[in-house]
Amino acid sequence: MSLENRIRMIAGVLILASLALAHWVSPYWLWFTAFVGANLLQSAFTRWCLMEDMLKKLGWAGPGGNDA
Repeated sequence: MSLENRIRMIAGVLILASLALAHWVSPYWLWFTAFVGANLLQSAFTRWCLMEDMLKKLGWAGPGGNDA
């Protein structure tokens, strides 16, 4: 799995989890959903992604992880 696919998967899981938490725990979890969405938006313009840096440092970038 490529680094880009891993980032998309993590973002999707975080968004779905925060929506579930907002539904069953507290609506304040929607702030986390907004945070993830804002990071996706800024990475589209700046071509910098915090999750990408984190995955690379953890060694979870996958095959060819330095070229994404």
